Amino acid sequence: MTRSTSVRAGLAQRARIVLLGADGLANTAIADKVGASRPTVIAWRNRYQDKGIDGLVDDPRSGRPRTLDHRRIVSATLKAPPKKYGVTHWSSRLLGRHLGVSNGTIAKAWRAYGVQPWRMQTFKFSTDPQLVAKVTDVVGLYLAPPENAIVLCVDEKSQIQALDRTAPMLPMQPGLPQRRTHDYKRNGTTTLFAALEIATGKVTGACKPRHRHQEFLAFLKQVARAYPDQGTGQELHLVMDNYAAHKRVEIRDWLAANPRIHIHFTPTSGSWLNLVEVWFGIIERQAIHRGSFGSVKDLNTKIRAFVNGWNDRAHPFVWTKTADEILKKANRQTTSNTGH
Repeated sequence: MTRSTSVRAGLAQRARIVLLGADGLANTAIADKVGASRPTVIAWRNRYQDKGIDGLVDDPRSGRPRTLDHRRIVSATLKAPPKKYGVTHWSSRLLGRHLGVSNGTIAKAWRAYGVQPWRMQTFKFSTDPQLVAKVTDVVGLYLAPPENAIVLCVDEKSQIQALDRTAPMLPMQPGLPQRRTHDYKRNGTTTLFAALEIATGKVTGACKPRHRHQEFLAFLKQVARAYPDQGTGQELHLVMDNYAAHKRVEIRDWLAANPRIHIHFTPTSGSWLNLVEVWFGIIERQAIHRGSFGSVKDLNTKIRAFVNGWNDRAHPFVWTKTADEILKKANRQTTSNTGH
């Protein structure tokens, strides 16, 4: 209790009183150490002697018992608001007026039961009939890659906008963050194709003006050149999603002519299994989101500069979840198994 960061300060103080008493300190010395009066120390030591740990907890407060049932408030919260209000969820003030109580009472009930009507989360179930096989296949590549093989996560980040601010950015200063204008000018878009090597974290990238199978095929050829076959029979295993351009007949024909390259598809609605998505998040936050680009050429130049800088400091992303853990968590819950 004295080491806990979640118990109330008063309870931790009482625990310290008991422990110091067990060490043989006098009541006056204990009072000086914990910042309490001597009668307080004596009282809590006596309560501990009579009731043990339970004696350190406050007794129920006197006064009129609560007349409002928190369960009734929570039950009303979990129901949709009446149509006459025209709202999607309750606020504490609206529900207070509806039930004839104060918004503070509503807030107390919500805190007690962990109800937060203002929050919403999203979810999506994969409808892929081969979900189990694909998750097992991709995760198996991450946790136990084949010998004499390189595993690459391939994807494209499309429609990256070259946004230019209407005024120069103001630099960061002590006490002030970097500032930019709210409005901007669009100067076109680019598509970043990337292949992340899971063993090292290095990235092979290319910027293309469009997002078609022709550009994807050209990128696959670039990847094959970046990892040439040097007579050792080294294979390339590519993890990618089910985007239509990835499965065009031209792509299949090229893969058939290059048998050392093997494709592993992520399940439908499961592109988060592709580790290159982690790297896309990094380049978005560190190089694109706060950038100002006067043209698509300027944007492409800065993307290539980031890729080069990243490869100098690259590190692998370590996958930790097994396929069984993922499938267990992704299992669709039935409505009869709700927790309330």
